[in-house]
Amino acid sequence: MGSTTAAGTTIGISSAAPATEDETGYDALTFTTIGGVEQLGAIGATTNKVEFQPLNGPKEKHKGSTDYGSLSPSIAHDEDDAGQTLLRTAAAPDNNALYSFEITYPSGEKRWSQGRAFGYPETVGNADSIIMANPTIEFSKKVVKSA
Repeated sequence: MGSTTAAGTTIGISSAAPATEDETGYDALTFTTIGGVEQLGAIGATTNKVEFQPLNGPKEKHKGSTDYGSLSPSIAHDEDDAGQTLLRTAAAPDNNALYSFEITYPSGEKRWSQGRAFGYPETVGNADSIIMANPTIEFSKKVVKSA
C-alpha cells in the first residue's frame, strides 16, 4: 500500500479493558467514537537511550526504558458528543483508570492501546475560531497494530 492522507481517521474510547492485549482482545471491545477530531499526533513507542563514556574506550549505548507514547488530539469541543463526554470523564483529576483507545485509519488499519487522559483544557480563541479541547492521552501499554 502506498501513502495516504489522514482524512477519515477516527479515534474511539472504551472504559473496558481487553481480555487479551492483542488484536482479538481489542477487536471484541465496543468503542465510542470521539467526534470533532482535527488531528491526533504521533502514535507509537520510543525507547530512551542510555549512554556511558568510559575514560579509556568507546562510548557505550544501550536501550533504556520504553515510553509507549502519547496523543495530543486537537478537538472541536462539543458538550453533546458521547466520545468527548467519555474522554472528559477519563480526564477527571480523581480518575486514574486505564481506558482503551482505538485509532482507525482510512485504509481500515487499526491501532489500539490503553492509557490515561491527563486533562481536557479548552482553548477559546477569537470571534473567528472554534472552541477547541486539547487533552493528552498517555499510553501505558504497547500499541497493537491490526494485521
